[in-house]
Amino acid sequence: MVYDIAIIGGGAAGLSAAIYAARSGMSVAVFEGTGFGGQVNYTADVDNYLGIPSVSGQALSEKMHAHAELFAVDFKTEQIREIKDYASPVKKLVTRKNIYEARSVILATGAKPRKLGVSGEDELAGAGVSYCATCDGAFAGGKTAIVVGGGNTAFEDALYLSAICKKVYIINRSENFRAAKTLVDKVRSKQNTEILTSRKIEKIQGSGAVKSVVTSHTVSGRIAVLDADYVFIAIGRIPESGLYEGKTALAADKSVICNEHMETNVKGLFAAGDVRNTPLRQIITAAADGAVAATAAINYINSL
Repeated sequence: MVYDIAIIGGGAAGLSAAIYAARSGMSVAVFEGTGFGGQVNYTADVDNYLGIPSVSGQALSEKMHAHAELFAVDFKTEQIREIKDYASPVKKLVTRKNIYEARSVILATGAKPRKLGVSGEDELAGAGVSYCATCDGAFAGGKTAIVVGGGNTAFEDALYLSAICKKVYIINRSENFRAAKTLVDKVRSKQNTEILTSRKIEKIQGSGAVKSVVTSHTVSGRIAVLDADYVFIAIGRIPESGLYEGKTALAADKSVICNEHMETNVKGLFAAGDVRNTPLRQIITAAADGAVAATAAINYINSL
């Protein structure tokens, strides 16, 4: 079977695209190798999705997946390893066991956590170093945790951890935060949280488990050691575009370059969500991208 539209990624962008494409009568396949819902699954609480004042990330992702399942969509729990014949009218998507064909492809693979790049980070990954507080926060119950970052995710993580940890520190490189003021204020109101600004982590220390971090002051250069059991890193994400490198145009940050219709420089190839070049990476913008990408793909298919 040759699908009209193949969607790589089952997060908010991919599921939104699937709904719009299937509603228009297209034959649609969605490929997701890790879990439908994408990064939404790793968010403790979502309070900025229009029409849903408060919901857990996992619950929202389940609702999104259930919604898409109401339509004639083939869901494939397979990881795409390669896309062949990019510029051909029929593109081939290769998994470990199968090869699928599609007339158009929507890239919706999202992004992965950005690393600090300091000593001890890789060595202690999974032994106190984590990039997902909602995934691993339970292990930090009653202990001391550090959250690194100054954006919404960092402050959301700190709020989540403040309910279960003995002490939570937020370390941010500057005096200013990218996070919404409401989030910052909530964190400041917690008695067991402390915000350390103009600091950066130089080293994560421990033998078999995190014991402390070495920090430096970004202005004075003063070195300090902070005892902690867990370090949660929330300094942004990197687009998951390795599969497309050399096949379609990428920006300096490795995001997929596309126009307002989510069209890439390759005919029949579209991008949506966090993997594309976008000024804002949020659930609601990813869902909107999926709708636009699907509409453009539908128009492309109808023009053939």
